[in-house]
Amino acid sequence: MDLPAQHSAGPYRVAVVCLGNICRSPMAHVVLDERLRRAGRGAGVGVDSAGTGGWHVGGPWDTRAAATLEARGYDPSGHRAAQFTPGHSGEHDLVLAMDSDNRADLQSMGVGPALRLFRDFDPEGPGDVPDPYYGGEDGFASVLDMVERTSDSLVRLLQGQA
Repeated sequence: MDLPAQHSAGPYRVAVVCLGNICRSPMAHVVLDERLRRAGRGAGVGVDSAGTGGWHVGGPWDTRAAATLEARGYDPSGHRAAQFTPGHSGEHDLVLAMDSDNRADLQSMGVGPALRLFRDFDPEGPGDVPDPYYGGEDGFASVLDMVERTSDSLVRLLQGQA
């Protein structure tokens, strides 16, 4: 799958969006940022994350998500949950919804051609990133596996962006 073209000057802007911005999308944000930095693209691509709901705005990570990241060597410090609003869509060249419900919420906000499912870029195939919030730690590890392989695929595609 191809990436949408960049529509403004500056770095290519990516937003990763889930429901509450305390598990899946910030995990993807941290991993994608780190993988881009390792590939030498950290300054050329900006990554943000947000939730479609506002329940957790300003709050920290789900502790299980942060612990899962730390266990694999990522730094989850500094994250505060944010909400994606209709005005944000014009700020991003690519908006990645973590699941079909998030995509529908984003479509209702008017996010158009820049919108994709995160796993549209998963080499193991498209689909939803399941929400691990109501499950155990193993769900967070499974989500991180999906995020890592999909981020690697995204980094390869983003190498071609200005």
